[in-house]
Amino acid sequence: MSLYVLLLVLTAAILHASWNLLAKKAKGKIPFIWLQYVAGNILYLPFLLFQINQEQSIYSQPLLWFSLSSALLHIGYFAVLQKGYRSADLSVVYPLARGSAPLVSFIAAILFLHEQLKLSAVIGLCLIIAGVLVITRLSFKKENNNKIMPGITYGILTGLFIALYTLNDTVAIKKYAIAPLMLTIASNFFSAVLLLPFVLPQKAELKREIKMHKWIITAIAFLSPAAYILVLQALKYAPLTVVAPARETSILLGVFMGSKVFNEEDGKRRLIASVLILAGIIALSLS
Repeated sequence: MSLYVLLLVLTAAILHASWNLLAKKAKGKIPFIWLQYVAGNILYLPFLLFQINQEQSIYSQPLLWFSLSSALLHIGYFAVLQKGYRSADLSVVYPLARGSAPLVSFIAAILFLHEQLKLSAVIGLCLIIAGVLVITRLSFKKENNNKIMPGITYGILTGLFIALYTLNDTVAIKKYAIAPLMLTIASNFFSAVLLLPFVLPQKAELKREIKMHKWIITAIAFLSPAAYILVLQALKYAPLTVVAPARETSILLGVFMGSKVFNEEDGKRRLIASVLILAGIIALSLS
């Protein structure tokens, strides 16, 4: 991995952990997510106009289909993620989502992109699984498992959506040479359009979200696409099996934020588990 790619991925990780902290604070539902997409479209319009001014192609059939599929997957991702943040701790949902995603991405890359499986990858997978077991601390007592199960369920579901849209967008970038900025903006636009029928009956909720969370919505609308555009840019110069794991360095920051900002319990154990997950992710990146 070159220094340029490393800087792209680490910057994306910081931005990603930051907007997830804001998302946890807001605990928004569908109207919150829709407002986030609308704000993002407005904020990134100047970048779109700049790209048009550079006389780069802004339309192609692959862009249409890949941005539409990316929009559907991102809607599922945000819906499940916000549900997880309403149901469980940030320091549980976030590392599980970010840790399970590389597992699925790595397996998908081997199956569909024909990338090779090495010993370091096997070690990485085992470390991630160990970290997940530590962070969830499953026991034979049903009442204990009931407390942690929402975090496990929504964390892993979020990770699945991350893996799916990462694979979808990687193919768009690598195989069809779609510009990361164009893919992200088009995906945001389709997401706003697709969610519109669901938010129109919720005008009161929209007004409430704007009144209570307008600055959080604006911040996420900028930080979330920015983080993802940096990752997509990195994918132009490095394989998915390197970029996808490396971006998950945000796990440690996310767990730290959850423990310190929201005073979530078991901070030390969750941090240790996150180190295991991150070590597994690094092992994957070395494969």
